[in-house]
Amino acid sequence: MSGRQRTLFQTWGSSISRSAGAPGCSSGPERPQSPGISRAHLPLAAEAAEAQRESDDDVLLVAVYEAERQLSLENGGFCTSAGSLWIYPTNCPVRDYQLHIARTSLFCNTLVCLPTGLGKTFIAAVVMYNFYRWFPSGKVVFMAPTKPLVTQQIEACYRVMGIPQSHMAEMTGSTQAFIRKEIWRSKRVLFLTPQVMVNDLSRGACPAAEIKCLVIDEAHKALGNYAYCQVVRELVKYTNHFRILALSATPGSDIKAVQQVITNLRIGQIELRSEDSPDILPYSHERQVEKLVVPLGEELAAIQKAYIQVLEAFASSLIQRNVLMRKDIPNLTKYQIILARDQFRKNPSPNIVGIQQGIIEGEFAICISLYHGYELLQQMGMRSLYFFLCGIMDGTKGMTRAKNELSRNEDFMKLYNHLECMFAHTRGDKKNFFYSHPKLKKLEEVVVEHFKSWNTQNTSAKKCDETRVMIFSSFRDSVQEIAEMLLQHQPVIRVMTFVGHASGKSMKGFTQKEQLEVVKQFRSGGYNTLVSTCVGEEGLDIGEVDLIICFDAQKSPIRLVQRMGRTGRRRQGRIVVILAEGREERTYNQSQSNKRSIYKAISGNRQVLHFYQGSPRMVPVGINPELHKMFITCGVYEPEKPRNLQRKTSNFSYKNDEKLNFFSFQFYLIFRTSKES
Repeated sequence: MSGRQRTLFQTWGSSISRSAGAPGCSSGPERPQSPGISRAHLPLAAEAAEAQRESDDDVLLVAVYEAERQLSLENGGFCTSAGSLWIYPTNCPVRDYQLHIARTSLFCNTLVCLPTGLGKTFIAAVVMYNFYRWFPSGKVVFMAPTKPLVTQQIEACYRVMGIPQSHMAEMTGSTQAFIRKEIWRSKRVLFLTPQVMVNDLSRGACPAAEIKCLVIDEAHKALGNYAYCQVVRELVKYTNHFRILALSATPGSDIKAVQQVITNLRIGQIELRSEDSPDILPYSHERQVEKLVVPLGEELAAIQKAYIQVLEAFASSLIQRNVLMRKDIPNLTKYQIILARDQFRKNPSPNIVGIQQGIIEGEFAICISLYHGYELLQQMGMRSLYFFLCGIMDGTKGMTRAKNELSRNEDFMKLYNHLECMFAHTRGDKKNFFYSHPKLKKLEEVVVEHFKSWNTQNTSAKKCDETRVMIFSSFRDSVQEIAEMLLQHQPVIRVMTFVGHASGKSMKGFTQKEQLEVVKQFRSGGYNTLVSTCVGEEGLDIGEVDLIICFDAQKSPIRLVQRMGRTGRRRQGRIVVILAEGREERTYNQSQSNKRSIYKAISGNRQVLHFYQGSPRMVPVGINPELHKMFITCGVYEPEKPRNLQRKTSNFSYKNDEKLNFFSFQFYLIFRTSKES
């Protein structure tokens, strides 16, 4: 090297022994030769020059490896040069609440609860980017519960902070295991479902100790043994040195559920905002919520009365045996029956043994099914009830005992035959639509009126193409029924259904590709009305929706908050909740009360929640990163193409190229940051 200017890497690595090497390379790796050129024919001077270049390259590779190893050993891999600052982007308008929450999330395990559309993903991208800078050899992981959400979030994060796509990867269950192992080794920012993360941790494919930041989307799901909880439990077996950022539109269905999320995800504090929080009011649009209560009507009330007689025949047996304590049969719920069954299993009476136990289990199973049908009747209507009972009676649900017991009940068979006469020939009949619940008529009125008033108020030539309506119903049969009803109003109303992957008897499920295509068509105006099950509630960027209609009440405030979050993002939105008079109305009122009590408990001064006290510092003592606002220029996002990797044969050249790429980019980041400062 004498007589030649020394590079940074040569100076850095000159004191390192030539015998030292990166894993997977020997002290003198053999290099590929140019085609058609033999070493024997090279002039001596050229051969010496080539040997010198090879020698320099060896030193460079060793230096890079040594630098990475030193960073990993010192301060848990924290880069002090990059860590003197934390970067906040100015390419989007700066909002004080986002800046505050991002700062908090860098230094403590945080649960961020923001109404939908107010920038949870933006905050996550800022936190991820800074951990990506601070820990050059660490991994940053973003988990989302579904494949479409994973695909959506990787693009959203890229558009905020511009982490190079070559350093990011998306993984789902359809990604082969050996490809995932290679991705874990070569990439730094990973987007995946929690089930994939659990599998890769158990197989040893995921380098758990290298993970420095874990982002958890839809964090309210972290209850019981859900995959999010399994991931955190597995990670802490290897390291406690990683930051957790949890995101949700609402913290939980009640205080007990919120505490579970805090405990399972090791949350140190909550950043909670509601629609009324002063710091988000300037950025949120008004959401007008209307509650429409619809009487059951004579026909539905008569069917309900006949159905209660069937319920009494089967539930009274459990009451007489003292295994079902509540005797108010019309007001019992499926959930209460399930709790009674679980209690019976835990503490069976000593007088009930052998065959008696089996009989009681069977009676519980029938009652649970019948009460599910009862809820369908009250919320969705007679057609949904009929199709559910069809599944039992034609054997497709595999409930042979229930089928036999119900067949012997005269009241049930009379009711079933009556429903069969009404609906046996209506499936798919678009000409003679039968309104099986008064709520359907009310829903139709609301939707038709919306499009009429929109056309009156807007003079644009497109008119109906510019407004969007989204309708939620929990059950697929109901989704199909609503869509069939609205098809009568084409072309003003162009309706499409939106359901999950699983296929049922009456409706085929949507693949991930089909789901994304429906969302794309809805956003672009191919459809202006979307009728969705719960799959449309969480996370997916549906676009701007002017009218949300909830066709059923949800006991959990989480579901309602998620549904309402589909509107009011860029302009004023309207939400209509259509409720059947009686039980469904009471359920909705209870849900609203639960939501208020949760927010009040968290926001109040009373210490009702117990937070995790061991959030790791991550930033070494004595270093206090200063805020640096920077305009981030992002390139054009290119969707990831399907991988067709062959199983690796040589590890050396690929690994060293990766090290050079990420190190050169990391030094560029540090240089750019210091220059901007």
